[in-house]
Amino acid sequence: MKHIISACFFLFSWSVFSQSITVTVDKTVTLKELFKQIENQTDYKFAFTDQIDTSRKYFTKKKSYNGIEIKQFVNELNSITPIQFSIVGNNIFVKQKPVNAAKKTSKLTGQVLDESRQPVIGANVFIKELSTGATTDANGKFSLELDNGNYTVLITYVGFKNKEKQITVSGDVRTDFNIEADSQQLDQVIVTTSKAVDVRNTQMSVNKLTMEEIKKIPSAMGEPDPLKSILTLPGVTNAGELSSGFNVRGGAADQNLLLLDGAPVYGDSHMFGFFSIFNADVVSGLDLYKGGIPSKFGGRVSSVLDVTQQIGDFENYKVNGGIGLISSRLLVQGPIQKDKGSFLVAGRTSYAHLFLKLADNNNSAMFYDINAKLNYRLNANNTLAFSGYFGNDVFDINDRFGSTYGNTMGIVSWKHKFSDNINTNLAVFYSDYKFNLDITTENFEWNNVIKSYGLTYKWNHSLSEKLKLNYGIDGQYYDFNPGTVKPTSSDSQFNYKQFNKKYALESSAYLDFEHQITEKLNLRYGIRYSMFYRLGGEDISTYENGQSVVYNPLYNIYEKGTPTGSISYKSGETISKFNNLEPRAALSYAFNGNTSVKASYNRMAQYIHILSNTQSPLPMSIWTPSGPFTKPQLLDQFAAGYFKNFKDDTYSFEGELFYKNIQNRIDYIDGADILANNNIEQVILNGKARSYGMELLFRKNTGNFTGWVSYTLSRAEQKTPGRTAEEPGIANGDWYLSGYDKMHNLNIVGSYQYNPKWSFNANFTLQSGQPVTYANGYYEFGGINIPNFSLRNENRLPLYHHLDLAATYTPKPDKKKGWQSYWVFSIYNIYNRKNAASMTFATNEDTGANETRRLSIFGIVPGISYNFKF
Repeated sequence: MKHIISACFFLFSWSVFSQSITVTVDKTVTLKELFKQIENQTDYKFAFTDQIDTSRKYFTKKKSYNGIEIKQFVNELNSITPIQFSIVGNNIFVKQKPVNAAKKTSKLTGQVLDESRQPVIGANVFIKELSTGATTDANGKFSLELDNGNYTVLITYVGFKNKEKQITVSGDVRTDFNIEADSQQLDQVIVTTSKAVDVRNTQMSVNKLTMEEIKKIPSAMGEPDPLKSILTLPGVTNAGELSSGFNVRGGAADQNLLLLDGAPVYGDSHMFGFFSIFNADVVSGLDLYKGGIPSKFGGRVSSVLDVTQQIGDFENYKVNGGIGLISSRLLVQGPIQKDKGSFLVAGRTSYAHLFLKLADNNNSAMFYDINAKLNYRLNANNTLAFSGYFGNDVFDINDRFGSTYGNTMGIVSWKHKFSDNINTNLAVFYSDYKFNLDITTENFEWNNVIKSYGLTYKWNHSLSEKLKLNYGIDGQYYDFNPGTVKPTSSDSQFNYKQFNKKYALESSAYLDFEHQITEKLNLRYGIRYSMFYRLGGEDISTYENGQSVVYNPLYNIYEKGTPTGSISYKSGETISKFNNLEPRAALSYAFNGNTSVKASYNRMAQYIHILSNTQSPLPMSIWTPSGPFTKPQLLDQFAAGYFKNFKDDTYSFEGELFYKNIQNRIDYIDGADILANNNIEQVILNGKARSYGMELLFRKNTGNFTGWVSYTLSRAEQKTPGRTAEEPGIANGDWYLSGYDKMHNLNIVGSYQYNPKWSFNANFTLQSGQPVTYANGYYEFGGINIPNFSLRNENRLPLYHHLDLAATYTPKPDKKKGWQSYWVFSIYNIYNRKNAASMTFATNEDTGANETRRLSIFGIVPGISYNFKF
């Protein structure tokens, strides 16, 4: 009998504990309603005291439990609520947890690494149950505060397979993720590091590109070019064919801050703009900030191009490269010490000059550059890194003159993790840009250089899941040499001359908050305080009435002022000083998970300038600091936008309106002499600039056919009024088009994956012609026809457009080890459009008639390259 009773009790207990229920909870469900759902489906009854508030709502997200055993569900409740549930017989007792066990939220931290154990920057860490997540930082790390419970974590990143993992959060926990490359996914991703617009992020007016995306865009000679790729984005235009630089939202090329692994670079091109200095094999990605620029960036008033180099492989040695028609490249990477240290070295060189010599052509144009990156993990909390670049161009014409120019950059950084909430990056850097010109026929050479030495210290501090703080300091010392003239033989008619060297110190401190106010409203706000000191030793000229430029009413022209003396400043003595507060603010409001509106404001100051009276900067362009006659440029920019993803993120749309106002924008008097001018203040006038417009970007993100259409409608103007009522200024003191105005800018980019072996890509570009000043008549003087010109930039070059096509052939697409290769066949400007680089006015020597001549750089340009890795 005793055994029968025991058996009956066991069977009763088994039936009680094995009962299954179906329960749904969300933010509206109270504890009392939950008890009722369970009691209606089981034999259980809840027992509790008055200390338990059954009208309280403990659940933050909707979740359904179908056919879950009661015991398992009770364990789930214990993990996600501050209440203790326990089963005794057919009763469920409910009581408050002890104080030390009532912690409702815990911290989930971790790191996302690739197959080479390298940190993955910008990977998306998504919590499926909560529809929220985070993005990995520069060390591949992330941090989230979550209610205790069970979650599904999804890791996604362009070019890698999705990684999904179940985790239980019942206290602070660290989980790392390793993700694998996915070559098929690479073929379907365009434009940004996520397939859809991040509608909740406050950052707007920024475009991100990975190298997989950049390599799809057709370019001249089949050479992928990170800098040329950004010209397909809204608000970005080229500074002219065969010219360096690019223009953003109507800004000049010198108003763009170019960063390579955090260090500034001053020259951006090889072969007068044919190639950029950024090697496609080395660059891991780039971010272009056009507006809403975070407080950590400063020093320029148009944009920030932040380029990041790859980190060398920590486990295996790898080689990849490419051979093209006029240039080749090679990259080697591998471990210094497995899992602790890595290196990466890459080089490029051109060889077009060799073909010229075979054709008995004495002209020569070639370039070469080297990239290097070293990383060493001291321990889990400390990493040392070095990044470097060296590049040169060599250009000769018939042994009559030659030039060499290029960049040198090096940066050493120490990344330290104080805790899961605080990360720092301390870095020191050196960067220079040199241009040397050798005039063989005149037996002299002219050299100019800008050098800078700097330090940055950045802190990333996560105060909570909803509030993050970034702050830091930086300083930079400049050494400007505008020109040194040296005779190269005793027959030279030139004597040695050193133009006035200039020195300056720029420093700043910044504070930046990222604040999630509600699930729909996010704010980013901060401030930057910058200081600039123009330093001696230098002699500064003085002028009558302080006017270095004088107006001649007789001829209605501006002329150079005559110095009345000079003031001598000792080395290190302050000549001029400036300081500015630069507030920044941005917000986003998400109507739902697919749609949001954003707005931003930022003020920025720029203290150094390029001296160039051409619309496209040349390699010989001279940098100069603000000082007694040249004030720093000050920008105020406002932007607002609408962002939407639709059809399961297959399509995305971004639309923005912007307005920029710039104070202290210099312009040049007619006939200004820039080179070899020791008193540049004699040819410049201070004015202001503005630009405003609309940018649209529509993308198809998935499928065999992907691509985007970008369109910009904008206006860029300057105003340089006279200093007195008598003076006309430039263009009679009215608003006139700046040299960077492109009213219409349309780009269409498409990529079609035909099969695993073949893919096809196309790019169509159409832009308004650059503003120019044409001759509107002429007069005779001494038997010579002298052209008479219209007002500044009153005319335009003809419409600029071209269509580029490319095909990529991969012989063995399934091969993942050993020698892997692919071919790229491209045609730039397939219908041979003769776009005008400039227009000149001259007299025909045969007929004596005046005529206009168009200079075109590119016609149709075929290209082919063979690319490999092993």
